[in-house]
Order: sequence, then structure tokens, then C-alpha cells
Amino acid sequence: MRSRFFRLFLSSVLLSAAMPAPAQQHAGKVPRIGYLAAVTAAADAPRLEAFKKGLHDLGYVEGQSIQIDYRHESQDLTRLQTHAADLIALQIDVLVAVTSNAAQAAKKTTSSVPIVFMGVTDPISTGLAQSLARPGSNATGVTNVAAILTGKRLEILKETNPKLVKVAVLWDPKAPGSIPQWEASQQPAKQLGLELYSMEASSAAAYSAAFKAAVKAGNHAVWVTLNPIANSNQKLIAELAIENRLPTICARSDYAENGCLMAYGPGYGTEGKDGARYVDRILKGARPADLPIEQPTSFELLVNLDTSKRLGYPIPRSLLTRADKVVQ
Repeated sequence: MRSRFFRLFLSSVLLSAAMPAPAQQHAGKVPRIGYLAAVTAAADAPRLEAFKKGLHDLGYVEGQSIQIDYRHESQDLTRLQTHAADLIALQIDVLVAVTSNAAQAAKKTTSSVPIVFMGVTDPISTGLAQSLARPGSNATGVTNVAAILTGKRLEILKETNPKLVKVAVLWDPKAPGSIPQWEASQQPAKQLGLELYSMEASSAAAYSAAFKAAVKAGNHAVWVTLNPIANSNQKLIAELAIENRLPTICARSDYAENGCLMAYGPGYGTEGKDGARYVDRILKGARPADLPIEQPTSFELLVNLDTSKRLGYPIPRSLLTRADKVVQ
């Protein structure tokens, strides 16, 4: 009996040794992430910090259990596709793309490597996905609903000055995420009795002249759309607005922290952590085509009182009491 047991035991050991062990082979492989952002590293820092914290909360330690390669581009957005190709060549497992410009560049570069996008305004119109529920390709992620919230931002601006009529919209016709924000502003503006002025600028060098032209055209406020150039030049925009005596409403909290009079939109923290969650699910085997694109449901209202004082533009108490944060 013992002899038979020993023979069975020995056979099982030999059989196990002869069989491949894929789990053990993959156990030593550290996942590699490519991170492509169409914005300066400084402007992207809050989102990136939230993204890395999100990964850490999910059990990933950068440099140990996960590797991240970064590319930030704010000077020449035509180089985004080259950066994407460089990251793909590193044999990354997931490509994270920040802003619509970066996501489009990533999508044009690869149809096989999974893409997780953040900071995208409209993934359908920009060709990143077939639908929110079923992306249908190698790209998925979270939107910033910047176009959907245009009406609310104009409403907040109007609340600060019920007599306001002419509002300039600072947007970039070369930025795929900025275009739908300009277009989505038209209908709510009419409902609020506002006349919109197209304040087009596709470079930081064009901002000064754009502000002067907006003032000359009789505008008394500015709504700043999210786009890569604006994201990387928030303080410049804020200072030009103050210099030209134009109160501003922006689309994200960091704009108000950098001098914009007011900001309303989703926070960086939620977006970054959501992006990390998508990366985790893909690394665990989920297909981007099957992961629904998410839209934020919580938003922050920030008011910069220092800018209010510099402009001599008082903020109604009704708005201040609703603010999630007041920047002094």
C-alpha cells in the first residue's frame, strides 16, 4: 500500500514539474504604464498626484509593482503622436492619455494597446468611442463633461451681474475638446440673454491681443474653455483678465486657485483616482471596449476673493455661501 502511494505521489510530482506554470511566469512581470499629457507637468501635477495615489490605494507601488513612463507636451501638440509612439515602443501594457488632443494622438498611434483617457470633453464626437456604454475599441476612461456644464457656468456668471449681456468665450479652434464647449455655449447663452463673442486663441502668444480685442468689442466678462493651451497658461490668463478688468468663469478648480475669479466643474482628485481604477481593471484582464465611459457626478464651485478685490467686482453672498472653497 505504501509502495503504491509513493508511486502515485512521485508521478504527480513529475507531472507537475513537466507542466508549464504561466501564473508563476507572469508573477515576476511588472506592469508598465505610459502616461501622455498635453499639458505642462506643473499644470498636470494635481491630476497626476491623484492618479498615482489612486494606484497606490489599489496596491501598486511605483518602481516596485508598477512602472510609469511620462511624456508631457505643451509647446508643440503636433508632437503628441510621436510621444505616443515612443511610449508604445517601450512595450507598455496601458497608455494613459490626458486631454482630447493626447487621447486622439494615442488612438491614431495604436489600435491594440489599451488606452485610458482623462480630461476628455466628448469622446464620441472626437472619434475615441462608439458610445459611452460600449466604447467598442481600445479606448475608454472618464470625461470632464466640460461641454455639458457650459450652461451652468454661464448661469453662475450671470448671477454675479444680472445686467451682464456680452461675454467673450476664450476657446481654441484647434483643440478638439474646446470646440464642443464653444458650440454648447450658444443655446444656454440665448436663454440667459447673453451675447457671446468668439475669442479664439491657439497659442499663449495670442492671448494678450485676444483680450484687448474682447474689450474693444464691448465684452464685460470671459468664460474660459478647457483646452491644452489654456490649461498650461492659467496664471497668464488670470492676469490678463484682471489687467483688462474682465471677471472670469473657468471650468476647473485649479484655474480659480491660479487667479480665475470663479470655477465650476469636476475636481482633479476624482478624475485621477477614476483613471487609476480603469488602469487596474485593464491590468486584471478587462477589455476597454467593454468598460463603459464614466462621467463625473460631483462638482466644485470655487471663488477667488483676492481676484474679486483686484477687479473691484463683488461676489453675491448667495454665491459665496454655495462655494465649496473660497480662495483668499
